[in-house]
Amino acid sequence: MAGHIQDRWFKTETGADGKPRRVKSDRHGIGLRYRARYVGPDGSEKSKSFADRERRLAEQWLAQVRADMSRGQYIDPKAARTTFQQFADRWLKMQTTDPSTQVLVETRLRLHVFPRIGRRPLDSFRPSHIQELVKELEDSPITGSYARNIYSDVRAVLSAAVDDGLLSRNPCSAKSVRPPAVEARRVIPWLPEQVFVVRSALPDRYRAMADLGAGCGLRQGEIIGLAEDDALDFETGTVRVLRQVKLIRGKAVFAPPKCNKVRDVPLPDSVAAAVRDHMDAFKPVPITLPWRTPDGPPVTFRLLFSNTAAGLVWKSNFNLQDWKPAIAAAGLIPAAGPGESYASAREHGMHALRHFYASVLLDAGESIRAVSDYLGHADPALTLRVYAHLMPNSQERARKAVDQLFQGGEPTT
Repeated sequence: MAGHIQDRWFKTETGADGKPRRVKSDRHGIGLRYRARYVGPDGSEKSKSFADRERRLAEQWLAQVRADMSRGQYIDPKAARTTFQQFADRWLKMQTTDPSTQVLVETRLRLHVFPRIGRRPLDSFRPSHIQELVKELEDSPITGSYARNIYSDVRAVLSAAVDDGLLSRNPCSAKSVRPPAVEARRVIPWLPEQVFVVRSALPDRYRAMADLGAGCGLRQGEIIGLAEDDALDFETGTVRVLRQVKLIRGKAVFAPPKCNKVRDVPLPDSVAAAVRDHMDAFKPVPITLPWRTPDGPPVTFRLLFSNTAAGLVWKSNFNLQDWKPAIAAAGLIPAAGPGESYASAREHGMHALRHFYASVLLDAGESIRAVSDYLGHADPALTLRVYAHLMPNSQERARKAVDQLFQGGEPTT
C-alpha cells in the first residue's frame, strides 16, 4: 500500500512542446480538492477527501493509515461505519450460548441499549459515550445488578467488534470507564420456622417441592423437571440433577441444569420420606416437551410434580397462585385483600430455599467447595461471594487453638 494524494483541481497535460504541464481541471474550485487514496488489505481502493488548503491533513491521514497497517491496527473506514445495533444484531445470531441466555441478552439490548446508542457508528465510540450510558443506566429505575448485566452485554458486543477489526480497542476497557454500581446486599436466609410455615401453607401436591428446595438446594426449574425414572436413588440417598424446565420466549422446554452442571446431591432421610409420601399420593405424570430449544426434538419424562390438571407445573401460575399465599402466611409479605395483588417478593421466591440450604450446611461446618458442588454453582468463588458472611466466625476457634498451643506455659525462645 503506497498510496498517494490526488489534487482534483488540477490535471497534467502534454503541452505543444511535448512536455507535461499542470492545468486547471473542470472541477477547479468545486467541492473537496484533495483525495487521499490507497489500496486496503482486501485489495480494494479506499479514499478520503479533504478541502482546499488541507493537503497536509491528507498526508497525515494517509501516513496514519500506513502506520495502522504496519502495526496490524488498520480499521476499514466503511466497515467501521456499521452502527452498534447493526453489528449487535449479527453478533446475537452467531452466539452459541444457551437459548434462554440469548433471549435475555437480546431483550436487554433491545430495551435498554439500542434506544440509547444503537445508531452510533462503531468508529465513533469513545470512553465518554460509555460513561454516559452507565450514568443513564444508574439514573434509571432498574436495579444495579441488572444495569451491570446490560453493561456486560455492551462490553461483549464491542469486544467482538474489536476481534472483527471494526474497532482498534474497546472503549469499555478505558481506565475512566467503570461498570454500574451495585448495591451490596447480603443474603439473609429464612429461619427454620419460616420454612416450615411456608411448607405447611402450600397445597399438599406441592409441599415436597419445598422439601427438595430447602433440604437439597435444588432450583425451582430443577424441581419441576425432576423425574422418577433416573433422578432419585433412595438406597444411596442421592438426587441426581439431570435437567430443568425453563421458558424460552414463553415456550417450556427440558434443558440441562444451569451451566450444564449435572450433579449428585445428598438426599436426607427426612426429604426422602417426604418425596416417597408425595409419590404415593400423586403419581408421576409423563410430560413431553422439546429438548433445549422450542424447535428441539420432543422428549418425555415421568415428572414427580404436576398441576391439578395432570400437566406441567408452570412457574408463573405456581408462584402467583400457590407460592405467594404461602409466604404471606409466613409473614414474609403482606396478605392480599379481596381483588388485590400480592406485593413483589423477589427476595422471597423459591430461591430463598436454596439460601436456607446453603446456610444450614455452612453453619454445620461444610466446606465452600462441597456447598458449591451441591448448589451447582459455576465455581466455588461464586459461592464464597454470596455466602461468605454466613460462615461460622473463626475468632473463637483461633483463640482456642492458640490457648491449646501455649497451655503448657510461656513459650521459650
